[in-house]
Amino acid sequence: MSTTEQRVAVVTGAARGIGAATAVRLAAEGRAVAVIDLDEAACKDTVEKITAAGGRAIAVGADVSDEAQVQAAVARVAEELGAPTILVNNAGVLRDNLLFKMSVSDWDTVLNVHLRGSFLMTKAVQKHMVDAGFGRVVNLSSSSALGNRGQANYSAAKAGLQGFTKTLAIELGKFGITANAVAPGFIATDMTAATAERVGMGFEEFKAAAATQIPVARVGEPDDIANAIAFFTGEAAGFVSGQVLYVAGGPLD
Repeated sequence: MSTTEQRVAVVTGAARGIGAATAVRLAAEGRAVAVIDLDEAACKDTVEKITAAGGRAIAVGADVSDEAQVQAAVARVAEELGAPTILVNNAGVLRDNLLFKMSVSDWDTVLNVHLRGSFLMTKAVQKHMVDAGFGRVVNLSSSSALGNRGQANYSAAKAGLQGFTKTLAIELGKFGITANAVAPGFIATDMTAATAERVGMGFEEFKAAAATQIPVARVGEPDDIANAIAFFTGEAAGFVSGQVLYVAGGPLD
């Protein structure tokens, strides 16, 4: 692929939050963007924001944990936008609970969307990257990978994505493909609003309390994560691979 040809990016979980901000940012970087979410209709706002700014985007409905749906979604992207060479595995769900209250379904749902979904999407897209001799994979981890009360499933999934990322970097590097992970700290999204509700706090109060523990004295916004992802997916980031970048307003262990 010529470097002057428009790259095609796939962003999962892109109907709202970090995924939507990332899709819009990558479009602003000149990418054609496939906006993937479980509910295709929910992607409408993200697609319209991109096209209104002069970009190219399509909405695609798919359950990333379903192999057949993933294969169909990637085939559609290749047909309608072109071969995808940028993949952002952002799709995720929460099923928070303390371990003794956590159901097997809560565990399986979170691991299936985050880990199985990232595996299936990457496996489906990497063939296009190999053919192009260029690829960028960015997996969304989390500061919860370091451990977080009430999130045994989510923490395990996000830690697993870090190992997955490093292994992809080793296996795919010779094909011109990089793989990196972005690990957000507290970001103001529907997910963190749900967490506030779970612990019985108003969202504004929850954000204010979180900000007191963050060195930059504010919580993050989806654009903060989109900025980091944009770097990893760029042409200039070809020598950066297998890294985990915590975007959390301060240092994390």
